[in-house]
Amino acid sequence: MMASVVTLSSVFSYVTVRHAAELRLPFLQDMLRSMNAEETEKSKDFVRENLNAMAVKLGEMQAQLLRLDTMGERLAAMAGVKPQELKAFEGKSDGRGGPLLNPSSMSSTELQRAVDALARQVEAKSDAISMIESQLLEERIKKSLLPTSLPVEAQWNASAYGWRVDPFTGERAMHEGVDFVALPGTQIRAAAAGVVVAAERHPQYGFLVEIDHGKDLTTRYAHASKLLVKPGQLIKRGQKIAEVGSSGRSTGPHLHFEVRIRGIAQNPDRFLRMAQNGQRPPPKRN
Repeated sequence: MMASVVTLSSVFSYVTVRHAAELRLPFLQDMLRSMNAEETEKSKDFVRENLNAMAVKLGEMQAQLLRLDTMGERLAAMAGVKPQELKAFEGKSDGRGGPLLNPSSMSSTELQRAVDALARQVEAKSDAISMIESQLLEERIKKSLLPTSLPVEAQWNASAYGWRVDPFTGERAMHEGVDFVALPGTQIRAAAAGVVVAAERHPQYGFLVEIDHGKDLTTRYAHASKLLVKPGQLIKRGQKIAEVGSSGRSTGPHLHFEVRIRGIAQNPDRFLRMAQNGQRPPPKRN
């Protein structure tokens, strides 16, 4: 008996609520309107929260893009990249404008598209900055491997590169480096980064250090009084490698400095003068 009552009650409740509009019961219609209004308000709140979150994200990405723009312009100036080249790499173009007509709020779909478009801009800007950073790093590495740092803080006009009268024989002979006159014990520093291939006593050069800088380029530091490095040692630009002396075929304390490409002596002036001016030497013509 009790089970039958419960079953009939449930069926009555379902039928009453399901067909409240058709039955036109005022209290049930009010209840349904209230339930629908509550659900609608919850949906609006959900949509509103999502739109607010997307708007906040859009603002954050715009701020990030402005920071990246500033950083990119600064790095581009350092790397010598023209603004037009940077914008072309990013796929951007200037020249937009016009009067503001009939402005309206963005829909969720439009806002999502704006976020996606801005995300692509941020990605392109990040790629451009990475490209500039790689270029700067490459330039720094190249510069560190070129002998454009003075090995001794002194002038090198004591005996220039080229043909000269030999100080021992009085005959015309080729001088394959430049000489820095300096006091004994003066620090001799590597003109560029590289690997020591020789640190030994030579019959002509005296105490000699030779450094390989890669790409068939080497430097020699001769007539030292003391050697401070060993073969196979990695050397940084400006690292102390020896001390000035007068060993070997020498008439007095000085550093004999050579630059060689594929074993052929080059005029060190083209590198050393750039070191004085803080510039890189021009590429060698074949």
